[in-house]
Amino acid sequence: MVIGQRALNRALLERQLLLRRSALSVHETIEHLVGMQAQVPNAPYVGLWSRLSEFEPSALADLLTSRHAVRGPMMRATLHLVTARDCLRLRPVVQSVLERGFASGSPFGRQLRGVDLEALIAAGRIALRERPLTRAELGTQLSVLSPERNALSLAYAVTYLVPLVQVPPRGVWGASGQARWATVEDWLEEPMSSDDSPDALVLRYLAAFGPATVGDIQAWSGLAGLAPTVDGLRPRLRAFRDEGGVELLDVPDGPLPDTDTPALPRFLPEFDNVLIAHADRSRIIPSVLRDRVIADLGHPMFLVDGSTAGTWRVRRGDALATLELTPFGRLDADDRDALVDEGLRLLAFIAPHATASEVRFGGD
Repeated sequence: MVIGQRALNRALLERQLLLRRSALSVHETIEHLVGMQAQVPNAPYVGLWSRLSEFEPSALADLLTSRHAVRGPMMRATLHLVTARDCLRLRPVVQSVLERGFASGSPFGRQLRGVDLEALIAAGRIALRERPLTRAELGTQLSVLSPERNALSLAYAVTYLVPLVQVPPRGVWGASGQARWATVEDWLEEPMSSDDSPDALVLRYLAAFGPATVGDIQAWSGLAGLAPTVDGLRPRLRAFRDEGGVELLDVPDGPLPDTDTPALPRFLPEFDNVLIAHADRSRIIPSVLRDRVIADLGHPMFLVDGSTAGTWRVRRGDALATLELTPFGRLDADDRDALVDEGLRLLAFIAPHATASEVRFGGD
């Protein structure tokens, strides 16, 4: 069966809860999405608001402060919001991604060549057991072990190689705090899973992002050499071809909405996984915009008819909150009206205390 670009787009939107808002709980949503990109502390709040029919920031803040959800390095060695349960079972699966990121994807592996990493890790665990530390504080303590090495590089080695989380108030809506780290097992008071098989991760990825290629799965997870794993899972998968003849794999019950299903505007936070979870992102990023969108991923994006259509930002004055939209191209009147309606709801969420709100389009 051949599946076209628009069908892939609607499948992705449906599975990402962006085609229609969901009644799932915050905990269920984070697990359904297999985590949410979270290097920008408040990004998951906007991502959840855009996906859920009823969402209050306190629902996520409570999960973080009660340690039922955490923010830590996961897929692609980037900071993700995951449930505590997923942290314990998924981090061992992506441990090799963090190790490779340290050794070759960062300068720190080269800078620390010759250092006894086992001793460094042991010292880092002991230091973090006393209390959560910033990287600067951790580096100061570790420099006693290797005073000739850069202290911050020593700290980065531990944050790559040891399963860690950033602790509240970092990541709590309405609060602020330095990025302080604790080990997963100390913070959650539970042991890590001993199962590092990627099978379950692959199936969950396909349920949330499929149909997809092996290359897509590897691009999202950071894991290498997944072809044998996927081949072993084939009896549990269904296969398609895209319009170029490339094989796409999927879970048997993955929804494939009708291509005529309308897709209302949605506002995404910085680095939302829906934009970066495939090697071929053309199902949601128009090919002509790929380079521009990838260069701008650190800016929040908005979708029109399910495709990336521009960036947004909020400016807050003493009383007025303004949502500024910068489209990548021309928008028709209906799309602009729909963006204004959704944008005013976004402002009510982000700036609830503003006495006035407005939506502006760049160039107006």
